[in-house]
Amino acid sequence: MLIKSANFVMSNTDVNKCPKDPIPEYAFIGRSNVGKSSLINMLTNRKSLAKTSGRPGKTQLINHFRINDQWFLVDLPGYGYARVSKSVKKTFQKFITQYFEKRRQLVCAFVLIDIRHEPQPVDLEFMQWLGEQQIPFCIVFTKADKLKPGAITRNVTNYLGKLTETMWEEAPMHFITSSSNGTGKDEILNYIDAINNDLKGENL
Repeated sequence: MLIKSANFVMSNTDVNKCPKDPIPEYAFIGRSNVGKSSLINMLTNRKSLAKTSGRPGKTQLINHFRINDQWFLVDLPGYGYARVSKSVKKTFQKFITQYFEKRRQLVCAFVLIDIRHEPQPVDLEFMQWLGEQQIPFCIVFTKADKLKPGAITRNVTNYLGKLTETMWEEAPMHFITSSSNGTGKDEILNYIDAINNDLKGENL
């Protein structure tokens, strides 16, 4: 898929106010500081479509971007370790839950994981919750440029092994990415494109 247009549509905290367009929607979410904004900018060929920040917890709204006038990319707040007050964290985690429970247009969630780290309880719990809610999701391993090929293979194998050991009979679809060098870009966009083609003519 070639991204020809990527336009910001709206930000809000109310799922009921999200765009009503009956087109496929893909949500990107992950632990704070996992590189979500950088990944979104890499996928869309935009330097600052999603605002990047060195401060974890910067994204605190549901952000909709219309891609190629055919589907929505949704930038969701990070979870865990955000340097915000407990009351603020509780508020935006509540609307994240509401988003996943109510958003009919959502086709797939991409859960971002820093490839350098061992499985974290907050990530595993979130993926388990998605599974319980029967929400389709993929894992996106970020920051692959920080490791050598052997370490990448070892870490991904260990991570997926942990999932099949504790939660799943079969590990979810996964992608290995780097926002710095573009690794994984074509794979993710082609995956989205294939789903969009399968959904043509269906009511969302």
